[in-house]
Amino acid sequence: MTQFDGELSPPFEIVEPASWRAPIIFNSPHSGSVYPSEFLNASRIDLAALRRSEDSFMDELIGGLSEQGFPTVRVNFPRSYVDVNREPYELDPRMFTGRLPSFANTRSMRVAGGLGTIPRVVGDGQEIYRERLSVDDALGRIEALYKPYHRALRRLINKAHQAFGTVILVDCHSMPSVGVSRDEPRRPDIVIGDRYGTSCASLLPDVVEEIMSGLGYSIGRNKPYAGGFITEHYGNPASGLHTVQLELNRAIYMDERRRERSPRFAQVATDFAALADALAQVPLGDLGPFQAAAE
Repeated sequence: MTQFDGELSPPFEIVEPASWRAPIIFNSPHSGSVYPSEFLNASRIDLAALRRSEDSFMDELIGGLSEQGFPTVRVNFPRSYVDVNREPYELDPRMFTGRLPSFANTRSMRVAGGLGTIPRVVGDGQEIYRERLSVDDALGRIEALYKPYHRALRRLINKAHQAFGTVILVDCHSMPSVGVSRDEPRRPDIVIGDRYGTSCASLLPDVVEEIMSGLGYSIGRNKPYAGGFITEHYGNPASGLHTVQLELNRAIYMDERRRERSPRFAQVATDFAALADALAQVPLGDLGPFQAAAE
């Protein structure tokens, strides 16, 4: 299943502006919707069920920002196939025939929940595969898709960091409007994740909240999403590397059942552009580098 026959070419896309307006990168790692045929054949659930894990249209909401001077990154393969917002080897041994490498992380909470680098389930808990996969299949996906994406993202971050002395990575996601648990309170329109103050200067979530609440959005922080591997791995405020995760409530911009853009879609894209403008106006000197709040 690691022979993609051009289906996943390119596996991800980076659009750089002719001139960078600010060292701000907008990343959409979970909006990929190109499903390899062999993946679909191996799945016990249909395409509609697989797509429940997608951050559908998130890449489109940020797509126009490259024309305003901000680089954008989008992943084209689905997170149910390979999840780049995980460690490279968060793998569930129950999924595979053969022995995983000794360096695989088989005990993380995400693996336990079936949502490792090669997910076992989709977002609502349905098992994906009819049969176990080979270990070579998993490692092949990681080598062919996961690692090239992170190498390219790291190069882009380094380019901004070298040119400006600091960089802001805005990791853009969407969330179901209601949680799996009935006990979970109503989800806000946007959840800002900064790993509880450790992945970016505190000024950045404050700016996001001020701008988006001013535009009429309800805001939450770090619950139920504080940020995944990308936020944690690339966020190092003491070195001038700032990462903030944004989770947008899908009901705001799409019909979740039909998986269609809603009439409000264009306005949400406009509001994201306003947020980008506001972040670009933050004086870089106000971001540090300095120690993160938890250190």
